[in-house]
Amino acid sequence: MSTKAAVLFRVVAVAEAFSWAGLLIGMFFKYVLEQGEGGVPVLGMVHGIVFVLYVVVTLAVFKPLAWRPRTLVLALLASIPPLVTWAFEKWALRSGRLDGPQRSVYGGTGLFVSKSAEPAGV
Repeated sequence: MSTKAAVLFRVVAVAEAFSWAGLLIGMFFKYVLEQGEGGVPVLGMVHGIVFVLYVVVTLAVFKPLAWRPRTLVLALLASIPPLVTWAFEKWALRSGRLDGPQRSVYGGTGLFVSKSAEPAGV
């Protein structure tokens, strides 16, 4: 998982989850505790921007990470329920989906491959 595409995807996936959490907390204060707006307009806008960024980044890293269409659909569906992008990112990391084409060379997550184990010419 040394590709820039994987790092970008991980950052945006976690940011999307945090923006969801912030919006949910703001909505709790606004609607349950009735404490006024509670920042919901700002948090909603931030979440909307990060959500769109997540979708764009997911579509952009689809080819560089050599994802199958099923993985792409799962990644996009993960953006709908709260905090699921973070769970998808963890699953993708564990299952080697963030390794890209190098997955076949290393046979799994590139995070655990030492530099001395790299094949010649890489």
